[in-house]
Amino acid sequence: MEASLIIVILGILVATYTATNKNSGAFLGELFGDKDKLRSYGIMGGLAIILLIVMALAGMGSSQMIMAIGFVLAAYSVVGNDVIQTLGTFLTSNEKQPWYILWAFAGSILTAVLVYGWMQGDIAYDRLDKVTIPTQLSWWFVLPPLILMFLTRFGIPVSTTFLIITFFSSKDLMGMVQKSGMGYVIAFIAAGAIYLAITKLTEKKFIELPIDKPGDNSLWTNRTFWTVAQWSATAFLWSQWLTQDLANIYIYLLQKEPGGGLSNLGAGPFIFSLVVLLGLLGFIFYQKGGAIQEIVKSKTNTADIRSATFVDLMYGVVLYLFKYNALGLWEAKLPMSTTWVFIGLLAGREIAIRFRLQSNEGNPVFKNIALDFGKVMLGLGVSVALVKLMQVAAGIG
Repeated sequence: MEASLIIVILGILVATYTATNKNSGAFLGELFGDKDKLRSYGIMGGLAIILLIVMALAGMGSSQMIMAIGFVLAAYSVVGNDVIQTLGTFLTSNEKQPWYILWAFAGSILTAVLVYGWMQGDIAYDRLDKVTIPTQLSWWFVLPPLILMFLTRFGIPVSTTFLIITFFSSKDLMGMVQKSGMGYVIAFIAAGAIYLAITKLTEKKFIELPIDKPGDNSLWTNRTFWTVAQWSATAFLWSQWLTQDLANIYIYLLQKEPGGGLSNLGAGPFIFSLVVLLGLLGFIFYQKGGAIQEIVKSKTNTADIRSATFVDLMYGVVLYLFKYNALGLWEAKLPMSTTWVFIGLLAGREIAIRFRLQSNEGNPVFKNIALDFGKVMLGLGVSVALVKLMQVAAGIG
């Protein structure tokens, strides 16, 4: 019955959009008409069917199947949404590199972080300690990642934290919003101040001196040096992001113990989760990102590997500060939206660079910043509204 209701609700959403939007035909054509996208949807659909058959043959109960399906959907949603925001500059500045090289690099760090967390007995890195997790999951719990997948198609930077974690534990919503808002402000101010100070020393030189410039043997144009620097900064950022956002995925597999702590995964479920995440990460790298990637590409000089180094390093430092509550302004173990930190950092950077270089090429900078912030707020509003509607419909509010 619940599964049927889910299908009906999704059908109503699509039908309403198609009937009321004049551009729905173009949207549906873009969504389903591309052969590569159809192929990718076919692959995902086939894997989902295989997963269901395997779980049925394994004799898994309803709640266990929901946990596994929810995890896979959440993993795909997070990889397709948040991961692109985190590794966006890395992908943009390394577009000429084979996708499997980039995947092997990111996958090795993912594996190391997961194995370390699992061996320490907390694969979510304390981020679920204050979150309420039901002992039994109903089919309603697979809706948040499904809706996230749909919203991502619009290029809206929706926070998986708000959409998924809030559905499990709505009492933590205000705390997560406040912490995420603080993340946006701190990232915005820090990026603005730093880039006001260094833009003419760095970004101006990066624009004037292309990497591998013939006849220039200075450090500014040494590709080997900047490749090592950027990949090192990305490794630091990627590890910090994983310790923040793995909770949004593993909330489907972890359960609370009678004492209040979280149970650790067994070897089988852990290996299953690792294989799923590595596979989905490879799939996204093969596709070279998605609609969210356009936010990164629209910013000044982000395709330059040298600029990307500074962005990744700064983003990683901000996440590190929030991870350990270095400023004493928030609850360290409370989940937060890394999406807001990412958008705030890019906004502060863009304003500072345009101001220092007195550049206004393309669309006005404040219009772009306002548009990005509007998307963030729209994502928050849509997330909270959908969560409340789903909770009311499921009777779990």
